[in-house]
Amino acid sequence: MSSPLASVSVALAGSGGAGVMTAGNMLLEALARAGYYGLMTRSSGPQIRGGESVAMVRAATFPADGPDDRFHVLVAIDWQNVVRFADEIPLGPESLIVGDPAQGEPPEHFARCGARFASVPFKAIAKAIAGGWPNMVALGLLGGLMGLAREALEAAVARASRKGGEASEANLAALRAGLAEAAKLGAAFALAAPPARTPRWLVTGNEAAGYGALAGGVRFVAAYPITPATELLEWMAPALARLGGTLVQAEDELASINMILGASYGGVPALTATSGPGLALMTEALGLGVAAEIPIVVVDVMRTGPSTGIATKTEQADLNIALYGLHGDAPHVVVAPNSLADCCAATQWAVELAEALQVPAIVLSDQYFGQARGVVERPVVRESAPRRLTAQPDGAAYRRYALTPSGVSPMAIPGTPGLAYTADGLEHNERGTPSSQPADHLAQLEKRARKLEAFDCGERWASVEGEGEIAVLTFGSPTAAAREAVVRAAADGVRARLVSVRLLSPAQPARLAQALAGVERVLVVEQNHSGQFLRYLRSVCALPREVASLRRPGPLPFRPGEIHRRLVEWSRA
Repeated sequence: MSSPLASVSVALAGSGGAGVMTAGNMLLEALARAGYYGLMTRSSGPQIRGGESVAMVRAATFPADGPDDRFHVLVAIDWQNVVRFADEIPLGPESLIVGDPAQGEPPEHFARCGARFASVPFKAIAKAIAGGWPNMVALGLLGGLMGLAREALEAAVARASRKGGEASEANLAALRAGLAEAAKLGAAFALAAPPARTPRWLVTGNEAAGYGALAGGVRFVAAYPITPATELLEWMAPALARLGGTLVQAEDELASINMILGASYGGVPALTATSGPGLALMTEALGLGVAAEIPIVVVDVMRTGPSTGIATKTEQADLNIALYGLHGDAPHVVVAPNSLADCCAATQWAVELAEALQVPAIVLSDQYFGQARGVVERPVVRESAPRRLTAQPDGAAYRRYALTPSGVSPMAIPGTPGLAYTADGLEHNERGTPSSQPADHLAQLEKRARKLEAFDCGERWASVEGEGEIAVLTFGSPTAAAREAVVRAAADGVRARLVSVRLLSPAQPARLAQALAGVERVLVVEQNHSGQFLRYLRSVCALPREVASLRRPGPLPFRPGEIHRRLVEWSRA
């Protein structure tokens, strides 16, 4: 029997109706109950509904926000179009493929990887149990191969079978049959003992972002559904109602952003969520938010583009439009979470930044974070201060856009006696009166820029970890793979540091220079085709002379092994 493993990755595939996502979620819950960390991602074909899909689950004794290099086990209830996911399920000679003999042999692609193949008659076993389902047999098999406690698996199944009765008993019987099949194969991929228990959440990135928005004070949401941001809106709808807030489904993205501008102008912190195509439609209204200095938050759950692209896959190619997509000189905030749990803290911070600076803030999440579900450390949620309404009637003419040293002007609730003002997209003077005078335009441009440049963002601008003359510089979802690569490199004697930038705009060149002090080589890791992040970094700060780019478009995620190899090769060059 092999030694226990600190991390085990498994994939469960099947055609529409096979219930692979249901079984994957149950496996993740069982891992949580057993005290492990876990991460589940999913992939599906191009169909609108139904069709083949695969649930990919990583279990670990440590926080794991990203995929491992290879999968230990692939279980296929059937082989219908599973080859579509071949690139997303890397296997090797040490891997195990389990399939139903009634469904034939694995496709040639999987046969070529050298993995061992074992037959388990999932459908026949399930058919022998009244009301049994093959996915529950597969769940038992996977849990058994990972060495999970039977009690944790049964508790997860029982919780999902809320109706109880015969359906619950059938599911449990199928689970136990799968455990028996695993015992025949041997627990070759048993997990090491779980770590000490700490408070954890079982949550998706979209749910975490919604929670962070509420913690930040958001009480109005208007949005138009779009993959992969829709789950954020679905989660927020009942949560807002419990807090006395409101969610409105608008007729399109243009309506949604204008609704939140109106709500925020009226004094209620507001948010919308979308993906790349929707963000493209919102850019004009974002400019209105900049000009009128109305705080709003737009969560962009990025997907593969351009245009409709691949709606269910991830990519980081919206960086340019988030940074530069607004017409004119329009300073605004762009924040990127760097872990699944950080979707909560980063979104809350974006709300706070928008409110403090009276400016639109964009949160760059992505499909990988948004639709992944993980067992993560409970995020630290602070208590956000309510909106600061700094204007007070004093008998003098109210100057909504006063040229203050900080650039932040006194804000009032519209309709307050003595504090009436005009807010629109036209350039204006300090009182808000439309003006075409060059002096007013220059003064307001400088004021809007000054409030972002002068703001002290503190240490939350980035996560800086480790020491060494090599640095991995990244943002967003590749952070997990980069972090694991740096740890592996250290075991090989290669000292490297990780800098994961959270505050993308306004840029922090002085802080970045301090984080890279003593660094001679920088590896920039990003998930897009053109190197948008590296180009941006070069435009706003001085990088060390030796810079390499590790980039590729979606939808395949970065894996720690490829970053680790680059670090080791670089250190020996």
